[in-house]
Amino acid sequence: MGDWYVIAAIPTVFERDVHNPKENYVLGADGSIATTFTFNEGAFDGTSRRITSTASVVAGSGNAVWQQQYLWLLKADYRISYLAADYSQVVVTREKRDYAWIMARTPTIAAADLDRLTAFVAAQGYDMSGLRRMPQAASR
Repeated sequence: MGDWYVIAAIPTVFERDVHNPKENYVLGADGSIATTFTFNEGAFDGTSRRITSTASVVAGSGNAVWQQQYLWLLKADYRISYLAADYSQVVVTREKRDYAWIMARTPTIAAADLDRLTAFVAAQGYDMSGLRRMPQAASR
């Protein structure tokens, strides 16, 4: 739970021109996960935007597969494919292998870590031509 900065992604259409993208997760008493995606549109000083959704963990998945619900009828699967032992970095993928996110607890990570996590995404069978570094202001 908590804040996760999006370091790199094979982005959805909503994420293609974002700066400072960050996810925040809060576990509810009922087991649901309130998710808030914040970003600046188009530039570091662009309009601040926020998208909220609710996730639930798929039973029997070891907490690794989530169903993210946007609005009342759109559900998407998200998979925690990699999680650092110290919870500092995570890779989220999808069964369809259409989108992926490399996230960290900090707005920047070491180049070697990004290379390693990028290779991990590629090894999952993704077309890496769509991967892009997400602009993060280091001082956030």
